[in-house]
Amino acid sequence: MTSPSVADREQGSAFLPRFDDRGLLIAVALDCATREVLMVAYMDAEALAKTRETGLAHFHSRSRGRLWLKGETSGHFLRVREIRVDCDQDALVMLVEPEGPACHTGARSCFYRLLADDRLERVAD
Repeated sequence: MTSPSVADREQGSAFLPRFDDRGLLIAVALDCATREVLMVAYMDAEALAKTRETGLAHFHSRSRGRLWLKGETSGHFLRVREIRVDCDQDALVMLVEPEGPACHTGARSCFYRLLADDRLERVAD
């Protein structure tokens, strides 16, 4: 089977995700109501398929080396409302409805600190 052309991937209507050499692509989760960035993680083909099948965000846990359903232990699921695909199909933006904090620290977003000079300052939720 031949690989899709650049034109097919960038201008066509077929979904042709381009995974990196580790079989991963970047997935950014944004709150569908506020557009706040909640988290960034990786997806492999299995995580992408499970996300599309269930409507719940699944990722590939690099530290655990396995499929990870966001909220599987915390109950803080991300319900996927829309998936947007970037121009060369190697990154996704998922508009999600969060069911609780997105960050494992309990913060609403994983991006809860601001870089100020050489220090990190917590931002209000």
